[in-house]
Amino acid sequence: MKVWKRNAVVAAVVLFVCAAVYLNWTYQQGETADAGKTLGEAALVSGQTGDPLVGAAAASPAPEASASPAPSGSGYFDSARLNRQQARDSALAILEDAMASESADEAMKEANGQAIQTIASYTVSEAQIENLVTAKGYADCVAFISDESVSVVVSAQENGLTDADVARITEIVTDETGYEASQIKIIEAQP
Repeated sequence: MKVWKRNAVVAAVVLFVCAAVYLNWTYQQGETADAGKTLGEAALVSGQTGDPLVGAAAASPAPEASASPAPSGSGYFDSARLNRQQARDSALAILEDAMASESADEAMKEANGQAIQTIASYTVSEAQIENLVTAKGYADCVAFISDESVSVVVSAQENGLTDADVARITEIVTDETGYEASQIKIIEAQP
């Protein structure tokens, strides 16, 4: 009976993740059909980008582009969330394929099921952290949870993050995840 319940929970989580992946995919198909460009092109149009991987080609904007305002910090947060979701979707697809494989033994299926549950738990915790941090008055944030640490990137404040801000965010993360304060990294995103 215990195994049946666990399998039912795993199946429900897999079903919800698949539904989320499908909805994300259909939403992205509609976005790319409407916009006709990919995420990131908007930052490169003006020749300004915060991505260090873009290189020197985008570092020298055209004269007319340098007069335009700098892109808002929310572009980083949107891009980070999208990258995190794409990485999770890819990992989940691999785990689901491994579970569906005929050559997979019960131990492998159980380990993959546990990994799927962990990813689902991380996803919920990250969303909770992001919502709670923004509810405390910060413009935006994105959280990344791994097995050993939590990183929270918070939008820049006028005077920078104070010790009180760091303590407030650390408390939110420790309450939500159970991680120790030494396992939490809080990073201020620069505009």
